Amino acid sequence: MTSAPHIPVLRDEAMAALFIRPGGRYIDATFGAGGYTRALLAQPDTRVLALDRDRTAVKAGGSLVDEMRGRLTLVEARFSQLQDIARAQGFAPVDGVVFDIGVSSMQFDEAARGFSFRADGPLDMRMEGRGRSAADIVNEADEETLADIFYFYGEERAARRIARAIVHDREIAPFQTTRALAEMIARVAPNRAIDIHPATKSFQALRIAVNDELGELLNGLIGAERLLAEGGRLVVVTFHSLEDRIVKQFLAERSGRGETGSRRLPGEAVPPAPSFVCDGRQPITPTHAETAANPRARSAKLRYAMRTAAAPYPPDERLARLVRLPDRVKGKA
Repeated sequence: MTSAPHIPVLRDEAMAALFIRPGGRYIDATFGAGGYTRALLAQPDTRVLALDRDRTAVKAGGSLVDEMRGRLTLVEARFSQLQDIARAQGFAPVDGVVFDIGVSSMQFDEAARGFSFRADGPLDMRMEGRGRSAADIVNEADEETLADIFYFYGEERAARRIARAIVHDREIAPFQTTRALAEMIARVAPNRAIDIHPATKSFQALRIAVNDELGELLNGLIGAERLLAEGGRLVVVTFHSLEDRIVKQFLAERSGRGETGSRRLPGEAVPPAPSFVCDGRQPITPTHAETAANPRARSAKLRYAMRTAAAPYPPDERLARLVRLPDRVKGKA
């Protein structure tokens, strides 16, 4: 097979957690450079349905589709759509679904995409190249909304100070480039940590808001639950605490962790039977060798679970609250 531009984080650990069987059907919900997909296809007679919302990634994967001669189907789509796409392709049920959440190295390294401030580029951050950009949000959202985005999606302590400065400065000149925004943030909210740029958390927050990354993750997990056959494996690699919290709580709920009859109030409904079983010590993190070779792997965490025969869970408002900004009434959360 042709070589991938980079080796994805925790690839070997993800493949082991998937427990790949010859002839199995698998979904790579985040194709990227195709690293996970190649590893899946390296097993005899496996078939893969791969998704990516980035048109550039899908186009680059065309040669691998041709090479695999029917074993790989690659679709331009968000992974929140994986249930509908898999059923439309006649690709259900499946033996495994794997997610590698976050922005790929190619997206970070391409200044024109606006994901990084290391090189100046347009303040864009759209994975699909359409819809509201980061510049639209920065120049149009009110101060309270901007502060919420930075605080809840970036865990930025100086969120209100940054939001206030944005609203003030954009009246003079709208923010159009990554450098302009990064330099302003560094000016009003300097970071004491010398190895982390002051704008890092704010840029993460804007990227999440632009692409609805947390909502996509939760909907993707729900879709995987509905597609997996009994004994099928769900594997998720995350790169920051917000993503990991969603995966952790999703699997905790679906595996019935912490549920006992004695803790239930009189008349309280009995929860559904667990739809997943989680085993082993989790999360799995990269080895020192991997982080030394690829510093971007430092924050990665892998969680996995096996599907039971139980019915999928109904929608859960508690999980839904984890992926959206707080509702506000009269200016209060």
